[in-house]
Amino acid sequence: MTKRKKDEDIPLLGGQRSLVQPLSLEELLAKKKAEEEAEAKPKFLSKAEREAEALKRREQQTEERKKVTEEERKKRRMFQDMGRKMMEDPQERERRERRERMDRDNNGNENDDGRQKLREEKDKSKELHAIKERYLGGTKKRRRTRHLNDRKFVFEWDASEDTSVDYNPIYKEKHSVQLYGRGFIAGIDLKQQKRDQSNFYCDMMENRRTLEEKEQEEVRLKKMRKKEAKQRWDDRHWGQKKLEEMTDRDWRIFREDYSITTKGGKIPNPIRNWKEYSMPDHINEVIDACGYKDPTPIQRQAIPIGLQNRDIIGVAETGSGKTAAFLIPLLVWITTLPKIDRIEDSDQGPYAVILAPTRELAQQIEEETIKFGKPLGIRTVAVIGGISREDQGFRLRMGCEIVIATPGRLIDVLENRYLVLGRCTYVVLDEADRMIDMGFEPDVQKILEYIPVTNQKPDTDEAEDPEKMLKNFESGKHKYRQTVMFTATMPPAVERLARSYLRRPAVVYIGSAGKPHERVEQKVMLMGEGEKRWKKLLEVLARGFEPPIIIFVNQKKGVDVLAKSLEKMGYNACTLHGGKGQEQREFALSNLKAGAKDILVATDVAGRGIDIHDVSMVLNYDMAKNIEDYIHRIGRTGRAGKSGMALTFLTKEDCAVFYDLKQAFMESPVSTCPPELTNHPDAQHKPGTILTKKRREETIFA
Repeated sequence: MTKRKKDEDIPLLGGQRSLVQPLSLEELLAKKKAEEEAEAKPKFLSKAEREAEALKRREQQTEERKKVTEEERKKRRMFQDMGRKMMEDPQERERRERRERMDRDNNGNENDDGRQKLREEKDKSKELHAIKERYLGGTKKRRRTRHLNDRKFVFEWDASEDTSVDYNPIYKEKHSVQLYGRGFIAGIDLKQQKRDQSNFYCDMMENRRTLEEKEQEEVRLKKMRKKEAKQRWDDRHWGQKKLEEMTDRDWRIFREDYSITTKGGKIPNPIRNWKEYSMPDHINEVIDACGYKDPTPIQRQAIPIGLQNRDIIGVAETGSGKTAAFLIPLLVWITTLPKIDRIEDSDQGPYAVILAPTRELAQQIEEETIKFGKPLGIRTVAVIGGISREDQGFRLRMGCEIVIATPGRLIDVLENRYLVLGRCTYVVLDEADRMIDMGFEPDVQKILEYIPVTNQKPDTDEAEDPEKMLKNFESGKHKYRQTVMFTATMPPAVERLARSYLRRPAVVYIGSAGKPHERVEQKVMLMGEGEKRWKKLLEVLARGFEPPIIIFVNQKKGVDVLAKSLEKMGYNACTLHGGKGQEQREFALSNLKAGAKDILVATDVAGRGIDIHDVSMVLNYDMAKNIEDYIHRIGRTGRAGKSGMALTFLTKEDCAVFYDLKQAFMESPVSTCPPELTNHPDAQHKPGTILTKKRREETIFA
């Protein structure tokens, strides 16, 4: 049935086509049910149709299988390429990537060539158009008429008539003349010509280099940068490095920073701080408890040497921490011994003997030793004059590990059999030069003869071998005898003593030993004939210096007289000299340290080794007889890193030390030598120098 036929069957109302009514819900459900039943009925297919369907399904499966295989192949290839790139040498990978970039750039250059051709054609067309306008004429733009009231200046030519713009490539790319030698073009800046010439040759050399040369240059620059970075890393300050990163150069700088100089073979490196150095935990705890935050220069170098069982000669200024420098290695060794053996063998004497020239220094060392040794269970006895010998003998019979003594009283105790040195393996001579000056050299030699020679070191290279000495240090009772000597100067008598009793010693110099402290400001006052030192002293004390203050006088009687005069003036003064008893000495020092007394008037007995904290000023009421005693006197101030002042009253009787005193002023960085001392005739030459008169000063008698 045709469409027209269908349209004719639809009835018309009022000349219009009737609307089609939609199916009802029941009809839709019946239609859907019929379609489901039709689909559920089995459909008969012929053999050919079944074969066609099977063939189609097989083709679809084959296509899906090919797709899966192709995807797996792509993934495998990507994985292999990734592994090859990872295994590839970094330089090869960089070279390959550079080639790929160059290939991409070349492809881009081809496109640029096309754009360049279009640009050139455009320029040629513009040039041809300009030639035609010039020779054939063209439509010119009318110039804007200028009103008389318009004050704006108008050029006679148009901007389009500018002849400086040319489309000819010959004029676009100008050739710059490159002159040889010193030739330059006049009228042009010489610096600019040099820059242009340098850039020209650099560009030319860069363009002439091949790819391999550029790669070699990059590799060379990379190696150079790497080397410079390593050099900067190695040249860091030693404080920024770990202990294992320290080089020989760093250790040399470290020693220079702390003014440490050493002599002797195979000397170990110094200590940077307590935590880095491998010492037993109980020793580190005692060091922390005693308030030692950082080691001093002498402790930094002497402790590692002492822990290797080497003999030591320490030349250091007073107040540099020498006591802890020889105590810590001794305590480390004693604590390795079983406590039972120490108690059972106590009748054989102490393990260590420490000799000091004066009672005050011996008591000071005893205080430090008790501070270190008491927490470790180490017993200490001081054998000094002024105390009952029987009491000291009783304490020695009770047993001890360390004996601190003055030479005279120690010989007395040894001769009366109160003490034996059967197991002594550690000998310390503190202030050795002072002991020699006081005439104790025979006593020291006699004491050293009491020590058995069975444990003496061999005078061979074995005494310098760190491994053998360390092994012997840890061997317990079979340890070699170790002798440690500390001194502020090295006179011939001290060197002779060292050669006799020390075996291959390591010599440690700290700072400028035997010279004035760098932190002590020195001043002098030259007294005239009519001037009195007493009035000058009162003027100085009236300036309000912080206590404690030490005043040195040469004679014992002068000490007592000056102290009484100061007490009459209202000052709290105490005295210390050789004529005082031991109890009086201890009482005076304890009062000064506790703050009960402000001023100590003393002789040279207090000039060496006495450590009184925070002494603000040392006043030499009488100048010392020699420069060595003067150095030790002023060393009572400026200790433990603090500053101080030393004032000296000079008279004509002190002219023998003017020259040396002037040299001490010149060597001090914080002191200025006054003109009266600098220009004094006795300060121009050493005492005893024979002066020859110049010929023009000679008197000729006719």
